[in-house]
Amino acid sequence: MKKQVYSGAIDYLQVMDENGNVDMQLMPSIPDSKIVDMYKYMLFARALDAKSLSLQRQGRLATYAPLIGEEATQIGVAMALRKDDVFVPSFRQHGVFLARGQPLEDYFVYWKGYEDGAKSTRQINALPVCVPVGTQLPHGAGVAFAQKYLKRDAVTVAFVGDGGTSEGDFYEAINFAGVNKLPFIVIIENNQWAISVPRKDQTAAQTLAQKAMAAGVRGVQVDGNDVLAVYKAVTEAIAASKNGPTVIECVTYRMSMHTTADDPAKYRPDSDVKPWKDKDPLKRVSIYLTAKGLWSGQLEQDTAAQQQKQIDEAVDRSEQQFKPDPKGMFETLYSFMPDTLKDEERNAVENNFWM
Repeated sequence: MKKQVYSGAIDYLQVMDENGNVDMQLMPSIPDSKIVDMYKYMLFARALDAKSLSLQRQGRLATYAPLIGEEATQIGVAMALRKDDVFVPSFRQHGVFLARGQPLEDYFVYWKGYEDGAKSTRQINALPVCVPVGTQLPHGAGVAFAQKYLKRDAVTVAFVGDGGTSEGDFYEAINFAGVNKLPFIVIIENNQWAISVPRKDQTAAQTLAQKAMAAGVRGVQVDGNDVLAVYKAVTEAIAASKNGPTVIECVTYRMSMHTTADDPAKYRPDSDVKPWKDKDPLKRVSIYLTAKGLWSGQLEQDTAAQQQKQIDEAVDRSEQQFKPDPKGMFETLYSFMPDTLKDEERNAVENNFWM
């Protein structure tokens, strides 16, 4: 006997195309004012990225991972989240931190190499930046398990890159979440590159969203350069979270280098990048808002000036006012300090190890 025991399909969602045209049948329920706010945050994220890259090249920030080209994915997710939802990042979600309300000076302190800048993540219901590939996902699943156990009306949203979906941590997290029907949303920020490894060379899966199906989890693919599609997909996933997790693949592109320690010119020709410039996530929202009379060149100039002022002032505070406290390496490692660590801290203080 031979019979089909399973079949499945992955839906693709795009609400706003590259030319700013919107499919009104798919348009999420969202006021125009919120779309304007989305665009402002996308502009802010890009300006913050440019400043951070400049500071790193001047030796004023440590190794940095640019986000340019991925603003719609990050702001679309951030604007869909509610206050009590928990955000679990990898290492490139600066736009989410920005829109969730992390103080800008803390952002710069962190990327200067001081963990003190991560302290404010608690205020915005976020975990700290996680650089090891994929290891944040089991943490996120654990947070979602706690949310369900405590009967909280909240979800956990964790980010992972396309390369991270080939890690065991990815499968273990979504399998655990699927079995326990956790309020867990995994955002695959598919920017087509895992450092220098292209998407096609690190997995044979036709889509990354379909990897969710192996764990019995709902998967969907969206245009990651369409902020409305990302917002809609996350909003729907939150609504469905009482019945279990969702994996959302956001198809976008890493317009810059993996990090400032990387040179993409060695493995990626400019001809590969050009088609994605035409899909710029900011351009399409600008066209849409301008056509509706909600945006203008003057508004853009005024907004850019105001945001640059905020960024420059935050840089000054992080450089002039911030004084690192070496005790932070002891006090912020655990939710409560074990006795062995207390002994190490006391020994370090008494012997002035950091003086």
